[in-house]
Amino acid sequence: MEYRFCCHSPLGPVTVSSDGASITGLRFSEPGELSGSGEPRLPVFRETVRWLDCYFGGRDPGFLPPVLLNTTEFRRAVYGLLLRVPFGATISYGELAESLAGFRGVPRISAQAVGGALAHNPVLLIIPCHRVIGRDGRLTGYAGGLSRKTRLLALEQRECTLLRDGRSLSGES
Repeated sequence: MEYRFCCHSPLGPVTVSSDGASITGLRFSEPGELSGSGEPRLPVFRETVRWLDCYFGGRDPGFLPPVLLNTTEFRRAVYGLLLRVPFGATISYGELAESLAGFRGVPRISAQAVGGALAHNPVLLIIPCHRVIGRDGRLTGYAGGLSRKTRLLALEQRECTLLRDGRSLSGES
């Protein structure tokens, strides 16, 4: 059985899907889809809302809600490596492809194949495909839209800049 929960975020409505125990999907949705919102009943939805609140509060949540990926082995490998990209950091499609090739013990994996896997990411934000950029630093492709990708990266960079400068989010040293 599939369960859904809709909630608000600073970047628009978010729909979270679950099998009852794990998150199976997270995507930005249309405003009219919020008809199912309210208090999350499933523990996995409460945990995901806690993760989203922390993330949109400008902090690395430091944990992941349980995620179940019904996808190919290749995509799972791409998503697994992507989960290692730290909050506030970015990686290029080519760098991710190189890492994956090394991890899998093959001479080469194309950046396009990695991009194709990322285009099918069912769990946006939690699997941080917004942290993947073009080799020249350009922002390319994001299922949530490039304007959201820009804002997500800015949110993460702001937090990391404050921490590097030795200030808290409240501006105190």
